[in-house]
Amino acid sequence: MMIFAKNNNLNFAVVVKLLGMLLLIEAAFMLPSAIVSFAYHETAAMWSFIYSIAITVGAGALGFLLPVRNHDMGRREGFLLTSLTWVVFSFFGMLPFIFDPCGLPVPDAFFETMSGLTTTGASTMESVENQSHGILLWRSVTHFIGGMGIILFTLAVIPMLNKQSGLQLFNAEVTGLTHEKIRPRISNTAKTLWTIYIALNIILIILLWAGPMNLFEAICHGMSTIATGGFSTRDSSIADFNSNYIKIVMTIFMFIAGISFSLIYRVSKGDFKSLIKNDVARWYFFIAIGAAAAITAIEYVQSDEPLSQLVVDIPFQTISDITSSGFNATDINLWHHGSIMIVIALMMIGACAGSTTGGIKIDRLVLIVKNLKNEMYRILFPNAINPVRVNGKVLSNDMTAKVCAFLLLFGRPARDSGLLEERNNTITAKQRLYLYNSSKLWRDLGAMVARPSFKGLSHKDQIEDLYMRFLSRPPVKDELFYLDQ
Repeated sequence: MMIFAKNNNLNFAVVVKLLGMLLLIEAAFMLPSAIVSFAYHETAAMWSFIYSIAITVGAGALGFLLPVRNHDMGRREGFLLTSLTWVVFSFFGMLPFIFDPCGLPVPDAFFETMSGLTTTGASTMESVENQSHGILLWRSVTHFIGGMGIILFTLAVIPMLNKQSGLQLFNAEVTGLTHEKIRPRISNTAKTLWTIYIALNIILIILLWAGPMNLFEAICHGMSTIATGGFSTRDSSIADFNSNYIKIVMTIFMFIAGISFSLIYRVSKGDFKSLIKNDVARWYFFIAIGAAAAITAIEYVQSDEPLSQLVVDIPFQTISDITSSGFNATDINLWHHGSIMIVIALMMIGACAGSTTGGIKIDRLVLIVKNLKNEMYRILFPNAINPVRVNGKVLSNDMTAKVCAFLLLFGRPARDSGLLEERNNTITAKQRLYLYNSSKLWRDLGAMVARPSFKGLSHKDQIEDLYMRFLSRPPVKDELFYLDQ
């Protein structure tokens, strides 16, 4: 067929074939939820997953069996596949929410799935505690998939992509100023990153299970934490457990999840100097600790909470904010305005590139600050040559220009968020602030307020919100500027 023939612009056939492979992988990810529903005697929920798996496998098989004469994949194909994956995964991933006995309308189901895959953590469900165990697990699995990225998983398991086409996909999926291969082969790099990701999940699940959580809740919260997503099995999030042990453990792992996984890999190999000497990691540490200390001081003066509880709740909330996790350990509505302004700044900044977090990323903040310093220096000494260095590497002026362009594009959703909230009078001011901070600007920053239900939004506004989530994914909005760096 001519539509699938390779032309000078796009090899569409290979994109469709890979999408078919990815759908088969998504169907496999649905299986645990079906098994859990069976184990908890939730027959109707189990059949909703069986129907969803059957439809997804059928669509995936059609794409996978498509004959392809040329498997070459360039930059255009990498962008197209990476962008389409999130839309296609959300389309088929919403099927369990639709077929479930407590089924959601199509716009709500698509919203819920896109929120999970982009690790946004916003929900259209009025109460998650009324959902089946299978649905709760599937919500967390969408976080698990989206946290590290399904494209990266594909690179790890499909040998045919261990060449230039794999490099294009790797560049299109992974965030950062530079794309560092920690292993010579792309597939080995992807396997290493996923191994670290899975190991962190397993360790956290065991630690949470050792506390007040049962195994099911530990699995769900473990996947949501390392993916920095924020979906919980409780309506009141982590605050409902009333456990300092859980808060401390999750604070530590949310902080780790905000560090570049390539840096975590080096540390796991005993190279602690790379962590100490890393500019971005140092900035991340001091920003997080400084913000937590400042908020603790403000709330200690302004509130009646004992200091012993503040030093647990506030670091948890601070790390949840900067990593865009979105878990809540306390009622942030009661915080002083100064504390809330610090939280907003943390949401905007985000953590480190190469992690599962959202936000601008501290890497770019470091580059911009150092560039501003150099520009001020050039005003006094016009002939001085003082390049911008991040982690000891000289970054070109072209890279600085790209970061500035990214920041301009990054701010556009703020305008669209304002237009949405002006039209919608059914949500509270706190929910509007959540929309502004979470869905529009910084992808998955749900920790601003106690997580609201977006059930009150009209379908039109939900679609606009989904559009902003899609733009906020790195392949579309972030890595547009960082291929081949």
